[in-house]
Amino acid sequence: MNLELRHLRVVCAIAETGSVTKAAATLGLAQPALTAQLQRIERALGGPLFERDRRGARPTPLGELVLDRARVLLPAMKGLQDEAARLAGAGDPPRRYRFGGVNSPILGRLVHRLAAEQPEVQITTYASWSVDELAQLVAGGRLDFALTGVCGDATPSAEFGLSWREVAVDPVFVLLKQSHPMADRDEIRLVDLRREQWVAAPGDGCFGDCFAAACARAGFTPRKVYEVDVRGCLDLVDAGEAIALCQATFRPVAGLVTRRLAGTPLRWRLLLGWHPDAPAARVAETVLETAVAAYTDALANHPDYLAWLLRHRDFGAQPATVGGVRSA
Repeated sequence: MNLELRHLRVVCAIAETGSVTKAAATLGLAQPALTAQLQRIERALGGPLFERDRRGARPTPLGELVLDRARVLLPAMKGLQDEAARLAGAGDPPRRYRFGGVNSPILGRLVHRLAAEQPEVQITTYASWSVDELAQLVAGGRLDFALTGVCGDATPSAEFGLSWREVAVDPVFVLLKQSHPMADRDEIRLVDLRREQWVAAPGDGCFGDCFAAACARAGFTPRKVYEVDVRGCLDLVDAGEAIALCQATFRPVAGLVTRRLAGTPLRWRLLLGWHPDAPAARVAETVLETAVAAYTDALANHPDYLAWLLRHRDFGAQPATVGGVRSA
């Protein structure tokens, strides 16, 4: 049997989890199948790679040697594949747009505009709660653009080498049941919500920390915070069990309302990211302009918020400052 990269991934997975059973679960394989594969790998390499007992699996000296080489080879091959994916078709006009989004309020309108302007281009979308996952997919050439948001002046991780540009900056709103005692207010002080229970969608950004810090500045610690998907958030708010933070352009379902937080204690920056060495970089400014237009389209459904933006020029679509775009 010839040793392949997938075999090295198996060895690394067993070493990292310390168990063949756990490695099988991580790799999505049945435990007997992984055991048989490990035995074939060991025969090909001439000896056992792990000592296995009730406490788990520990590398033998031969296993340590294989692991040392695998930990060099696997990242190197991943880097080669990522570079090849980014550079493939670099001289051709774009034939597709691959977007990833984290609960983006403008993705649908962005896709609609691009499809209308370039009907010959294929457009695909990918959803994830993780900004890092989307950034990794863009860096690896599997997505062209990531649409995400960050709180305040935070920026996504620089680990993946992406260029990030601001599309818009919005104050964070609160989502309430229409019968909530404060639903008739135009804006609500955060401190007035100190006795409420909250619900939020999952994510790997800093927004939870920003929310906790804003509450601390207002003089309280938030009560119980549920974590569920968007549908679950709406259900809990509709049931009167909790309230939620939401984006200014969020369109509530019947029976729910959104209200501004007084003094804008929280800001949400909508960002577009791409890899500067990828073919997508050649059309990034066009996509950014289309994203800003899609954001402007979204405001049509929020006349009260649009009127507020006209009085608060620091919010809304952001002016270009660097090379026609505003840096994040």
